[in-house]
Amino acid sequence: MTAHSARVAPPGQDAPPFKPSLVKAVFRDVTSLHVSRSAAWAAGSVTRTVLTEIVRGAQGAAAAEARRKLTPGDLLAAIDRNVEVEVGSTWYSHSPTFRGLTGVVTDANGVVVPSPKRSRTRRPSAVVGAHRFEPGTKKLLRSLGATAVPAMVRDLDGIASVFLTDLARSAAMVVREGGVRRFGEVTLGEPEEAAPRPFPKDSLPVLSTRTGDRRTIGGDDVLAATTIQLFGGIRQRALTEARS
Repeated sequence: MTAHSARVAPPGQDAPPFKPSLVKAVFRDVTSLHVSRSAAWAAGSVTRTVLTEIVRGAQGAAAAEARRKLTPGDLLAAIDRNVEVEVGSTWYSHSPTFRGLTGVVTDANGVVVPSPKRSRTRRPSAVVGAHRFEPGTKKLLRSLGATAVPAMVRDLDGIASVFLTDLARSAAMVVREGGVRRFGEVTLGEPEEAAPRPFPKDSLPVLSTRTGDRRTIGGDDVLAATTIQLFGGIRQRALTEARS
C-alpha cells in the first residue's frame, strides 16, 4: 500500500468523530507538509481508537461503583488499569484531574518548579486547541452509550488534542526521515540476546522505507507514526481499524 492508497471510509459508512478538517488543522499547527485525505482519515481513526479504549476503561471503573456517568476519577482508574492508554501526557500537567499525581519537578538546585500556567500567546498548541475536540468527544461518548461530567469531557478533549498533535509530529518526522527504520530499534530482551523481538506482522509494512514524495503526509506515514506513539494491543487495534 503506497502513501496515497490507504483506504478512506466509503459513502454511507460512519466517519470518525474527529473530522478530517479538524485533523488537518492540527497537522497544520505542527508542519507545513501537505496532508492527504487518506492521512486525515487514518489519523482520525487512530485517535478514535485511543479514546474508545480510554472511555471503555472508564466505563468499567464506573460500573464497579454502580454508576453510569463518567467522572475524572474513572479516567484515572482506566489509565491505572491499562498502561497502554497512558497517552497525551502533556495534558496531565494542565488538568486538575492529574494534579499531584505527576510528581514534583525541581530544578538543579532542588527548587520546586511551578506548574505551567495558561499561556496568553496566540501560537497554536495542543492544550490551547483542546476545545476543538469537544463535538467529536461528545459524539464518541454517545456512540459508546456513555455520559460524562464536563470535567471528564474536557480531559478527553485535551488527551485527544495532545495525542493527535504528537501523532502529527511523528508522521512529519517519518516523511522527513524517509521511514521508521532510520530512527533505530529498541531491544526488548536481555543484552546477550542476539536480536530484538520482531514487531507484530501487521506493523512490518509501515516500518520499511517510505516511497512517497517528501512534501505530502500519506496514510502509510500516519500508520508508521502510530507504531511510534502506541504499543501493545491498542497499537494493533489502531492499525487494523485505520486500515479497514
